[in-house]
Amino acid sequence: MRRKLIERHQTLREKILETIRDAILKGSLKPGERVSEPELAERFGISRTPIREAFRQLESEGYLEVIPRKGAVVASLSERDVVEFYAIKSILEGHAARIAAERMSERDLERLETINAKLQQIAAEGDIKSFFRVHDEFHELFIKASGNDKLAGLINQLVLKFNRLRLASLAQPGRMEISVQEHRKIIEAFRNHDGERADNLVRHTATIGAEVLIHNLAKEQGKKTAAPLQPVDV
Repeated sequence: MRRKLIERHQTLREKILETIRDAILKGSLKPGERVSEPELAERFGISRTPIREAFRQLESEGYLEVIPRKGAVVASLSERDVVEFYAIKSILEGHAARIAAERMSERDLERLETINAKLQQIAAEGDIKSFFRVHDEFHELFIKASGNDKLAGLINQLVLKFNRLRLASLAQPGRMEISVQEHRKIIEAFRNHDGERADNLVRHTATIGAEVLIHNLAKEQGKKTAAPLQPVDV
């Protein structure tokens, strides 16, 4: 009985997480808007404990901000958040790619090819959530191949905190297809054991992600910006 209660608790928590993430990404819940514990408790027929657990996780992922005596509100995204996150991400992942290029095995390369082929299929289907999950597998593989556990840990902590930014970037029109194109170039650099090119390509891909998000944020706020970068042969 206790096991069933725990499983139900975990399942409901996942449903709450998915419901709030989707509402924020689709714009149903807007920055600064309060997310009501009582409403969620009534909707899912549960106590507030799993809801508060979900709020804490969503706060760690950058979706919510929990304010004392006010509760949970949708966190705002700023251009500065985007620029700073992608600047750090590009440096750390680029360095991991540079090291991995010298260590990449044929098996690793085959796995990267398989993952990217799967990403191409998912992009054609327009399944952003599945793309996001498999996209992580691609990056995790070459980061692990770098053999630097401390570096991998730092990158993991960073990307978890900014999952909202990363998912929002992939949700922009054409972004998934661009990601697949860039991955092909990265795989080629790994196959040639060209660490410098792999580093540059990973950094450039991060720059595209940042530019796409900044362009979209500006559009939402009625501002004009230059068109985001497109893939180039760097």
